[in-house]
Amino acid sequence: MTGLFIRLGGGTMTIQVIGGGSVGLLLASFFAEKGFAVNIISARAEQREGIDTYGLIRQDNKTEKQKFAVTAKDRIAEESDLLVIAVKYNGLMQLYPLLTELPASIPLLFVQNGLAHYEEALSLPQHHIAFGSAQFGAQRENDYTVIHRGIGMMKLAIGRGDREKFASVMTLDSEIMPVSYEEDAEKMLLEKALLNCFINPLTAILKVKNGELLTNQHAYSLLETLYGELMAAFPDMRAQFPFEGVKRLCEKTAANTSSMLADRLAGRTTEVDTIVGAIIKKATVNGRQLPTLHTLYELIKAAEQLESGDKV
Repeated sequence: MTGLFIRLGGGTMTIQVIGGGSVGLLLASFFAEKGFAVNIISARAEQREGIDTYGLIRQDNKTEKQKFAVTAKDRIAEESDLLVIAVKYNGLMQLYPLLTELPASIPLLFVQNGLAHYEEALSLPQHHIAFGSAQFGAQRENDYTVIHRGIGMMKLAIGRGDREKFASVMTLDSEIMPVSYEEDAEKMLLEKALLNCFINPLTAILKVKNGELLTNQHAYSLLETLYGELMAAFPDMRAQFPFEGVKRLCEKTAANTSSMLADRLAGRTTEVDTIVGAIIKKATVNGRQLPTLHTLYELIKAAEQLESGDKV
């Protein structure tokens, strides 16, 4: 139902989404479906042209494709009711100077994996900053089509400012896009990073889908070892992450390609530093060692260096 969300001064509320990857496109489609005016910020002219020509298309697992009217621009507008930053961590460094120049009143929502962006984001001048933890499955089919691969929670936590500034995110809550509010943003990001550490590095090294961590006996043994190390380093998380829960996650996402593996297959730099590296750093500060996870980290970094042709 378009036009449902109106500013007090008149006009439809505007949501800007920076990043035309799978998460950005999927969130943009749900915002558009709720009646917000959605603008996708993409640096690539080909993607902007595709969205302008065909619209934004979302395909859910059990439904036909749906088309949503959105706009695509190459720069951020200085007036917005919400700015969603959905680029990977590696793209944030070049964005921070641009975000600093925006009005401090614009609410910012960061949707990245890992922990490294938490303190960086809070150093920005904006008054209202929130963090999202996306636990749904999303796959970009092309520049203007995204597939909703699996229903999962979208968690939201305020890092600074007024919770009401992010009420638009809570309106997305539905059977196929459940949204919950979390009290502690840093803890929420830590929890997601731990979940990623169970699956992402193993699948990225072995080049297997998530479900094969359970069906391959050697991969399963590594998963058990990794779980034991991480829970010894973060004992407060053991009750929240029983091993049966990790297995259920692998089963639920059995056919999924993890984001870290997808990056490797596409020849992109992975998010191993902000996910795995950040967890290793946090454990070290707490006096704990993660030898298996550290080995996986070095293997991924070595593979990236070899695949990039960098001899250093």
